[in-house]
Amino acid sequence: MDTNLKKHIVVLTGAGISAESGLKTFRDGDGLWMGYNIEDVATPRAFKKNPQLVLDFYNHRRSEVAKAQPNAAHIALAELEKDFKVTIITQNIDDLHERGGSTNVVHLHGEIFKMRSIASYHTLYDIRGDINVGDMAPDGFQLRPHIVWFEEAVPMMETAAAIAMDCDYFVVIGTSLQVYPAASLLQYVPAGIPRFIIDKKIPSVGQYPNLHIIEKAATEGVPELKNYLS
Repeated sequence: MDTNLKKHIVVLTGAGISAESGLKTFRDGDGLWMGYNIEDVATPRAFKKNPQLVLDFYNHRRSEVAKAQPNAAHIALAELEKDFKVTIITQNIDDLHERGGSTNVVHLHGEIFKMRSIASYHTLYDIRGDINVGDMAPDGFQLRPHIVWFEEAVPMMETAAAIAMDCDYFVVIGTSLQVYPAASLLQYVPAGIPRFIIDKKIPSVGQYPNLHIIEKAATEGVPELKNYLS
């Protein structure tokens, strides 16, 4: 079927979908991320104060993501591309959607397997190993992970909002909807468009028409979503 004739499903995913692949999530109850306070490893201030600590944190994250495998939810979302145009907007920095087979993925908060100069947002370099203090980009400035830290702007938000405004179905999977501006994407979805929330613990989303709740883990909920769409 011509892609232009297919209905457009936009899916916003959060840490919950990756958790089923063994990747630890923030807000799991202890308020820590892999044993660290977010303020110590995921802010510009933290990088300025102790750059090697921050780099080590993401070096470890990169290693963990490399070991993880896409789960049934990632694969089921990719399979929707047979019958629909599917755009994944993810808050996750891993590449599990891509490895699961999805071909159109927008990363709101960056990508763990990319790095950039501290002086330039736009020139990216692939990275599979570690980044250390003293590793310089071709422009002579220190390299850093291509991650949107807390207290930084989200450059892809405008793109994501435009995508949300142009959908036939909007699906939220595995996110607490507590991290802004990503959580505001629901507000960009046109009135009358069916919305789906898939999560073991449904977040507070307010009152929306055509809202369908699937209170299950992503690996169970996405196959159920397919029944609604068929």
